Amino acid sequence: MKIYRFLSAEDTSAFCHKVSEALSKGWDLHGSPAYAYDAGTGVMRCGQAVTKEIAGSYSPDMKLGEQ
Repeated sequence: MKIYRFLSAEDTSAFCHKVSEALSKGWDLHGSPAYAYDAGTGVMRCGQAVTKEIAGSYSPDMKLGEQ
């Protein structure tokens, strides 16, 4: 089964570390990164979708970041 997550954060090195951590845990990049201005906070934000193949069935109760 394939699961999906969308990672997002302010445009800092913390975002790159978040994506790198997901990759180190077996997640794969899915599509292109997103980059947008957040008018509410006045900062640029980054986003990246990631997917991962896992055993078992999907449940809305699963914690995707722990897979």
